[in-house]
Amino acid sequence: MKWLRVFAGSAVLLCAFSVRAQEIMLKVHHPLPSTSTAHQKVLEPWCAKITAESKGRIKCQIYPSMQLGGSVPQLYDQVKDGVVDVIWTVAGYSAGRFPLVEVFELPFFMHSAETSSKALWDYVQQYDADEFKDVHPIAFHLHGGGVFHMIKKPIVHRADLKGMKVRAPTRQTTKMLAALGATPVGMPVPQVPEALQKGVIEGTILPYEVMPALKIDELTKFHSGPDESQPLIYNSVFIIAMNKAKYESLPPDLKKVIDANSGIGLSGQIGRLFAEVEVANKKKIGGVTNVIANEEIEEWKKVVQPVTDGWVADADAKGADGKALLKAAHDLIAKYGK
Repeated sequence: MKWLRVFAGSAVLLCAFSVRAQEIMLKVHHPLPSTSTAHQKVLEPWCAKITAESKGRIKCQIYPSMQLGGSVPQLYDQVKDGVVDVIWTVAGYSAGRFPLVEVFELPFFMHSAETSSKALWDYVQQYDADEFKDVHPIAFHLHGGGVFHMIKKPIVHRADLKGMKVRAPTRQTTKMLAALGATPVGMPVPQVPEALQKGVIEGTILPYEVMPALKIDELTKFHSGPDESQPLIYNSVFIIAMNKAKYESLPPDLKKVIDANSGIGLSGQIGRLFAEVEVANKKKIGGVTNVIANEEIEEWKKVVQPVTDGWVADADAKGADGKALLKAAHDLIAKYGK
């Protein structure tokens, strides 16, 4: 009987060791090339860090450029449904799905990608968690701001945009471009190069950060944006999310590894990285760089104010207090901007 107890005890220990030592492979899916900022400076370092901190028990396989199939707007459902384990994507690619977080995509809303990304994370935790209840959020972040990249002419005055077919990344940017007189054409960023080549669009509003990875800097010649003293023309909300069931299936010590590499600190860090690459790529890219006069930008702000008013009205129609949420977002940006 004694040997049976010893055997049983050994089996339990062996089983426990096997479970503890089991390697968990996370499938990470995103829409951009492996040369992109998201891949090289965000996802690869994040994966390396959780692998190191889990002592090799968590590893990643990153699939760039939608290598696991599906369309870019389907990424959120892929992680929600467990087709993949982790995604990096743009909230606006699922048009209308996350209306309350779109407050951070309103025109001329912020200056800093780093501090505003912290504000964004806090905003979701306090006011907008329900929109993301089907996934386990890892980070929310913004980019360093987009400007106009045109094929044939710079944007100096609002009149230069009249009738121009310009790519728009989100619903709020679509409304902004329409208010400025352009003809907005919505599409995820991986489609932009072909759309420029085929004349589907005459330009795009886009950060410098992503241009080299997609060779958009080779397709556009005229780059126009506001002075650095002005708020960013627009922004996009980015999501890094994990399948909820996958996260909940982790043992407590591995959940701690994921938790230690999630949240407001990571969100701000990614925002800073995107802003740094924005500055570096702006210096590298040739062509005509035009600073739009402050007087012109002040006029634009008045013209696009109905976009913000419309967001407030839409939030109210969905049962939220749009004015209070707008103030909350502004207050959080001011809080982390100190």
